[in-house]
Amino acid sequence: MAFSNLADAWKQRNFAIYMSGAGVALVGMWAQRLAVYVLAWELTGLSTWLGLIAFADLFPTVVLTPLAGVIADRVDRRKLSLYSQAAGFLQAVVLTTLVFTDLIDIWSLFFLTLLLGIAMAFSTAARLSMVPNLMEAQYVPSALASDAAIYNSARVVGPMLAGPMILAVGIGGAFLINCLTYVVFLACLMNIRMVRNESRGRTGGMLSQTIEGVQYAAKHPGIGPMLIVLTALAVGVKPFLELLPAVADNFGPSVTYVSNLMAAGGGGAVVCAVWLALRGRMEGLTVITLSALIVGPLGVFLMCVTNMFWLGLIGAFIAGSSITLTGTGVQTLMQNSVDGAIRGRVLSLYGMLHRGAPALGALLMGVVGDQVGLQATLIGGAVILCVPVLLWIIPRWQEMRRTLEAAP
Repeated sequence: MAFSNLADAWKQRNFAIYMSGAGVALVGMWAQRLAVYVLAWELTGLSTWLGLIAFADLFPTVVLTPLAGVIADRVDRRKLSLYSQAAGFLQAVVLTTLVFTDLIDIWSLFFLTLLLGIAMAFSTAARLSMVPNLMEAQYVPSALASDAAIYNSARVVGPMLAGPMILAVGIGGAFLINCLTYVVFLACLMNIRMVRNESRGRTGGMLSQTIEGVQYAAKHPGIGPMLIVLTALAVGVKPFLELLPAVADNFGPSVTYVSNLMAAGGGGAVVCAVWLALRGRMEGLTVITLSALIVGPLGVFLMCVTNMFWLGLIGAFIAGSSITLTGTGVQTLMQNSVDGAIRGRVLSLYGMLHRGAPALGALLMGVVGDQVGLQATLIGGAVILCVPVLLWIIPRWQEMRRTLEAAP
């Protein structure tokens, strides 16, 4: 039955084409992300700059995604995704050119990363609101978990490709991979159609509609608390991904340590995502999602408390698992319970926090880590943010479960 749920989702033609292209593109994206952070570390040797690069990459999501969510509720979501991915492709071409011509420096890397972050803010809003429109509603849980499985599989494959490529031909090789994978994804976006369009006929002021989306999420007895859970994990746990070059330096100077830790985090995420995809149902998903508040800090602790690399890999695996438990669980429950007419605006809040909040965490932890030690900072941040939220959630989880897991 579990495999049947997953197979039925992939029989949806438009979803299958979209996810095939997205899977290829995500491999390139994660190869580039590893290369960007390695390059920033090589150029400066400061975890503060790793935090600034993460901030440039992710913070535009905080500023722009709510606006992008309003746009996604007004326009053709497929075209919005196509245009934002085309902008990302142009950024990748410029970055690759600068690296191969030895014209790259930390400031040009920062500004190019900022431009990509702006494009991805619109891409995030388009993707989160579009994927459920590529299939019938009953296939959405398995489809979203499949999306997470592919996303996190790319977190394994991308660094595994990028690490040897960087060692063999230099950092530019990883950026070139990203350029090529963009082409595949753009071709797939041109060949899909949405089975239903929730974006027609939207009028009114963009600011008022943005506020409407925030008010809807805040008043919802399930969505509001889940966004708080998402924020705690995004700020307290997820920044370890952006700070991995500095974390890995505790084990050794080789880029191999960075790519292996990133792959281990992706491996944990893949295991959880595949399990959720095979599970394919809403019942019990609330409790599974909330368990990340325990799993995440445990993984960060194991990764940072020792200089034994095998234990660090286990910690990265566990921490990566918590990211998928939160990201996939929160998104699936929100997609299930949100009104379709306001989907783009509400899901843009998810995208803003899931992608943007780690920018704040990475920047703060990078700066503090340079002063008091990064390992202690990561452990403290995970515990301080996740444990109080868990205690706050416990009295509310049953009401959250009723509203989030109910049939749409």
